[in-house]
Amino acid sequence: MRSRLSFVLCCIVLAFTLVASAVDAYAQGKSLPRATPESQGVSSDAILDFLKTANEKVQSMHSVVLVRHGKVILEAWWSPESPEKAHVLWSLSKSFTSTAVGLAVADGKLSIDDPVLKFFPESAPENPSANLKGMRVRDLLTMATGHQDEPKVRDQNDWIKTFLAHPVPHKPGTHFQYNTPATFMQSAIVQKVTGQKIVDYLTPRLFEPLGIHSHVWDDNPQGISIGGYGLYLCTEDIAKFGQLYLQRGVWDGQQLIPADWVGMATSKQVSNGSDPSRDWDQGYGFQFWRCRHGAYRGDGKDGQFCIVLPDQDAVVAITANTPDMQGELNIVWDKLLPAFQDGSLPENLERQANVKEFVATLKASK
Repeated sequence: MRSRLSFVLCCIVLAFTLVASAVDAYAQGKSLPRATPESQGVSSDAILDFLKTANEKVQSMHSVVLVRHGKVILEAWWSPESPEKAHVLWSLSKSFTSTAVGLAVADGKLSIDDPVLKFFPESAPENPSANLKGMRVRDLLTMATGHQDEPKVRDQNDWIKTFLAHPVPHKPGTHFQYNTPATFMQSAIVQKVTGQKIVDYLTPRLFEPLGIHSHVWDDNPQGISIGGYGLYLCTEDIAKFGQLYLQRGVWDGQQLIPADWVGMATSKQVSNGSDPSRDWDQGYGFQFWRCRHGAYRGDGKDGQFCIVLPDQDAVVAITANTPDMQGELNIVWDKLLPAFQDGSLPENLERQANVKEFVATLKASK
């Protein structure tokens, strides 16, 4: 009986220590506030089930941060990953690039209905096609540029000129084709109209207000942030970005991103398939994917996710190295969605300690 009481007292002390540390960090603008899962309507049993399933079935998980009602209720890193280590985002970078476009629109620097050729007359083909002339910034954002396949820009010195020289057989706005160079062109346009790389343009407008300090974004040979990939962030930074969108662009009482832009960017702008069981067939916004279950996400190769669940008031940030991204998402739907409850639940200090113990054992397989 005495050992049982000692265990409970240790759990209480641990919980208060963690909360006090988190509150102090939040007050310094370093992190999101922390809370127990039960206080935010999620059982620690469900959290542990999710972690064990992800650890077993996703090869390989690197990290996860779960936010409910604006508070972190789960954070886990698979060694050697760690909270302060920036992780490659791959195409999750795209959602940050479209955010830069939205801010430039709000600053009056451009319109999403501007023709792409307007910004680069010096790089245009001698006789541009009607479809190329009709390509707008909006079409870059929605991956509906009119291309049949992606322009091959990576091995070229002039990515802009190569992009504009690529055939445009379809009328822009009518044909979805995943197109990373189209995201690069958004980055190039923002740099052209603001005089700043998007990483620098976003720093005072997005990164600094969110307390994101470890951001790095790779450049192309022309000195332009790649846009479609190349951004590195810590996992909690991804969660903050998702929380900002969940809050329709508001952070600490400030409207960092216009609410109407958030609405457009995260709603279905173009159709990209018809399979109801695939999260890649639910529609595409402005560099955000629609998901099943009323959710939306930014995502990147090998399982990088920023999943926003408006109906559940939750955000899930995940980094990984897996070939099965749909399987990774399915674990979120199967294990976390049913766990979100209205109101708070009775605290379960013993199970909370079990979660912490399990997290301490996690190791990435590759």
